[in-house]
Amino acid sequence: MINKRVDSMAQAIQGIKDGDVLLIGGFGTSGRPAELLAGVFDLGVKDLTLVANNATTGTDIMADLMRANRVKKMVCSFPRALVGKTIFDELYSTGKIELELVPQGTLAERIRAGAAGIGGFFTRTAAGTELARDKETRQIDGQEYVFEKPLVGDVALIQAKKGDRWGNLVYHRGARVNNPMMAGAAKLVIAQVNEFVELGELDPEQIVTPGVFIDRVIEIKK
Repeated sequence: MINKRVDSMAQAIQGIKDGDVLLIGGFGTSGRPAELLAGVFDLGVKDLTLVANNATTGTDIMADLMRANRVKKMVCSFPRALVGKTIFDELYSTGKIELELVPQGTLAERIRAGAAGIGGFFTRTAAGTELARDKETRQIDGQEYVFEKPLVGDVALIQAKKGDRWGNLVYHRGARVNNPMMAGAAKLVIAQVNEFVELGELDPEQIVTPGVFIDRVIEIKK
């Protein structure tokens, strides 16, 4: 019997280790697996590379991880909060954290390429800017394109609205940003859901992430 449900945080995050690349789903705090990240914090692992749309809003679990010096590198589109400075600004200005800045659409496509097994792609985004430095470029139909490599992780932490024991997932609105793509781009995929449902309760036409991409699911009631 296939049953990917786990009942404890310790079971959910088992196997995450120092130096891992973690793919973190969501847009800002919307759809972000905050409780799984809190479990990673409690686990005490360090030297992590985090791949996410946003670095931190300033007062979230991502900031806690950075403040505890657990994060070696951030790969994201928005490293700064909309208002005020954050712990990321402090660490980056003193050389205590690395940053790989990636345009938002390029970030999503690099993750999708990683999930699809594509070896890279050319895009016009960032052509002629500092973000294209040291990257392969090519003239295509008279315009400059930049080669971008796929992004894959050791672990993907994602958040969904509902899931069943097979790992099938449905999302709520903005939570679909990056979460479904990241589910296919990591060796170990752990999902937190607001609600577990019985097999057959999810409309097959509404399932966004099939269970074949998911390794573990834990219910975190909201």
